[in-house]
Amino acid sequence: MSAERKWYIVHTYSGFEERVAATLRQRAEALGMGEQFGEVKIPTETVEELKGGKKRVTQRKFFPGYILVEMEMSDPAWHVVKNTPKVTGFVGTGKKPTPLTQAEVDQILEQVASAKENPKPKYVLQKGEPVKIIDGPFNNFSGVVEEVNPDRSTLKVMVTIFGRQTPVELEFIQVERL
Repeated sequence: MSAERKWYIVHTYSGFEERVAATLRQRAEALGMGEQFGEVKIPTETVEELKGGKKRVTQRKFFPGYILVEMEMSDPAWHVVKNTPKVTGFVGTGKKPTPLTQAEVDQILEQVASAKENPKPKYVLQKGEPVKIIDGPFNNFSGVVEEVNPDRSTLKVMVTIFGRQTPVELEFIQVERL
């Protein structure tokens, strides 16, 4: 008799994703509907940045304002989610929420797994972009990105030193956009 659990995208107030996820679990349990709900995920990625001269690793949400909920869709379950504080609704067309396909779920979970393994820089820079160096021996120098090596997380930046253009190799986190 029990329906199959599927993944749905729930729209929340941005910045309240964790609170909504916790509240949703508590409400489902309190209303005796815990078995209709599976996992609740907030897809995040690991981001490296330089703050105050120190390398910091932080978590950034892939989809701010959205959470993934695995659930059996029914009218009572729909009401549990819809009436959770800070939830604005389901993502889908018409009145009925549209579940994600298994391929979409796999793609999102794969993206999360690979982001955990390889933290990425806060900024994605491109050739020709002006940058300011914020760390290392060339601190406070400005230059232009000449080359980007995403595999090694390094850049070649052309910096003017003593009136001459000089290439300097830096890590992504040692520069910021101008």
